[in-house]
Amino acid sequence: MGDGILITIEGVDGCGKSTQAALLCDALAARGLAVGPADAPGTVIREPGGTPAGEAIRDILLHGPEQLAPWTEALLYAAARAELVAHVLRPGLAAGRVLVLDRYIDSSLAYQGYARGLGIDAVMAANGRGVGDVMPHVTVVLVLDPATGLARASGEADRIEREGLDFQRRVADGFAELARRFPARVRLVDGERPVPQVAADVGALVDELLERRGV
Repeated sequence: MGDGILITIEGVDGCGKSTQAALLCDALAARGLAVGPADAPGTVIREPGGTPAGEAIRDILLHGPEQLAPWTEALLYAAARAELVAHVLRPGLAAGRVLVLDRYIDSSLAYQGYARGLGIDAVMAANGRGVGDVMPHVTVVLVLDPATGLARASGEADRIEREGLDFQRRVADGFAELARRFPARVRLVDGERPVPQVAADVGALVDELLERRGV
């Protein structure tokens, strides 16, 4: 993975992860760190997406056929992720950049592995060839009542959001399970509070990581 740092922000739909990821990028860039891809410095990388193929797959997953078989969905996410790893993450990390992702592999483990019942280990294995050793140094999961998250949604709901509250509750349980399985990497932050308070806690976790890596 080189000398770079990979940070992922996760959580149920509407938890505020996109806002927190953007704030974190701004804060890290203000410290003079090389944040984001070299061709788009200072920016968050969204997932699925981040490459031409990834963006096309994103459109299928979020706005395509309503009924996708669970493994079809999981493998499409894995394919988009493999493209992102090959063309964005590996080069960025090799160049020593700090990459902040709005979702990554833990979303597949929580949404498809746990909530859809495919199995966390099975979904991890399906992603293995594409991801390899490109795993987050820290994953921040914003904990929010799924009902609150869905209520925050604006505009037309995407295919995943239309799954409803029971599904989002299973996703939340999936993230909690990941925190239990991988406590050194997956860290929970209370996302129910005002944005600046959440950002302070996210920043503190990232500061710990940077200190450990001598940045």
